[in-house]
Amino acid sequence: MKFNRLAKLGLVAAFSAIALAACGSKSTSSSMASKQVLNWNETAELPTMDLSTATDVVSFDMLNNSMEGIYRLGKDSKIEPGLATKTKVSDNGQKYVFTLRKDKWSNGDAVTAKDFVYSWRRTVNPKTASQYAYLFSGIKNADAIMNGKKDVSTLGIKADGNYKLTVTLEKKIPYFKLLMGFPVFFPQNQSAVEKYGSKYGTASKYMVYNGPFTLTKWTGSNLSWTLKKNKDYWDKKDVKLSAINYKVNKSNTTAYNLYQSGKLDETNLGAEQAKQLSNSKDFVVRKNASTFYLQYNQTKKEFQNKKIRQALSMIIDRKQFVNKVLGNGSTVAKGYVSSGLAKHNGKDFADTAYVKSAVTYNKAEAKKLWAEGLKELGVKDLSFTILSDDTDAGNNTTQFLQSQIEENLKGAKVSVENVPFKTRLSRSTNGNFDVVVSGWGADFADPISFLDLFTSDNSQNNGKWKNAEYDKLIEASKTTDAGNTTKRWNDLVKAEKILMNDQGIAPIYQQSLATLVKPKVKGVVYNSAGVNYNFKNAYISK
Repeated sequence: MKFNRLAKLGLVAAFSAIALAACGSKSTSSSMASKQVLNWNETAELPTMDLSTATDVVSFDMLNNSMEGIYRLGKDSKIEPGLATKTKVSDNGQKYVFTLRKDKWSNGDAVTAKDFVYSWRRTVNPKTASQYAYLFSGIKNADAIMNGKKDVSTLGIKADGNYKLTVTLEKKIPYFKLLMGFPVFFPQNQSAVEKYGSKYGTASKYMVYNGPFTLTKWTGSNLSWTLKKNKDYWDKKDVKLSAINYKVNKSNTTAYNLYQSGKLDETNLGAEQAKQLSNSKDFVVRKNASTFYLQYNQTKKEFQNKKIRQALSMIIDRKQFVNKVLGNGSTVAKGYVSSGLAKHNGKDFADTAYVKSAVTYNKAEAKKLWAEGLKELGVKDLSFTILSDDTDAGNNTTQFLQSQIEENLKGAKVSVENVPFKTRLSRSTNGNFDVVVSGWGADFADPISFLDLFTSDNSQNNGKWKNAEYDKLIEASKTTDAGNTTKRWNDLVKAEKILMNDQGIAPIYQQSLATLVKPKVKGVVYNSAGVNYNFKNAYISK
């Protein structure tokens, strides 16, 4: 899942979750405030509400709270009831039969099994160009459909009447139930998609909802919107908030002032703010299964040079960056796959796949490699631009990188460009960058959630790094070695080491966020992997 500089989808053996400050269990009417309106800070604009094309944390958070899938992920990512009232799994784990409850879309239509069939087919259809379609790999015929070899109608999903849904897999997928709680697998209303056409999901009025809340007041480009309690939601009795008002604040100072004045119930903190407020009763640190890294545009000759990529990575003093620039509890990345995501035989994946040279500050070696790289390119200097978000953290990051590179690498001329989150995503997808600060968070608790991105044909591989052996290892982990835990683990470890040894990307840090949350805010669930926020049972106490 893509991140902006302040947002963020960690696990310690299983999915982990952090309940926000003083969060409790379900509220009782006696402890609730009379006004159930939550005012929430957001750090980036909302790019889309089309679940087939969404890729980012903001979009998925909004979809998770305004839509309902087969399951809902609650505290500690525990599977909770969604639309499925009953699940039957075959002995070989390759067939799932879901019995669905009766529910309504916000346009009055019934939510049926056919809505899942339509949604999944729409997402895997190559014409949709979904960057998340690869998550359907393993469902019968999904790969063939995505490669244009079979029709979408052959996808392994079938509606047996209105309220029974059958899904057929090509192989057992250990994390399949967790995927069912991820918005990419939620239903879509065909009549709404066809009615709104190209406008579908581009504004709150061009969308229909079936979740705890409905989205309102979003024009597609504004910096504020509201989630309003859905009166037609099947479990509306357990939804206590009447509304959640979102306001985008890209400045930590602005957001903090609004928090202090009572206009926000939550805010993110900058490095200095976090140091000063770490003892506050409102202070909460959210740890994430997410990694931020430099992605090089390897369609360009200069970034096809391994020594240039290595030099740019080695010149970054990551410890100084996380301690002095971020100061929010974030840690130096050990590699691409985040620490604590998964273990095998008691060993953490990040430790097993660790390639020291790929994430270590080494000024002397960086200078040497840079000079050799320039010589191989036949040039004496190199100019390029680093792209990032236009938030405080984004600006601080590009300034730090610009300073580190220009002060230490002779002939390096670095420009920085900080743009809105939505623009950065679009430019990254379209390959319109030299070097971009990217962020990815695990969608589920397995290293493949990270490593899949850098296969040659993955639509999320914006820098176009390619390695045939890497591709073979990832494919083996999904096919021939899928049933052998140790072999599969070794495949993924080898793949990560190939990516790191070739410096296909330059991991910088694993993210944590320092925040303030009003103690009166209860029941908000924050998951460090998967979609972050679940507000279904949140409430405001007296």
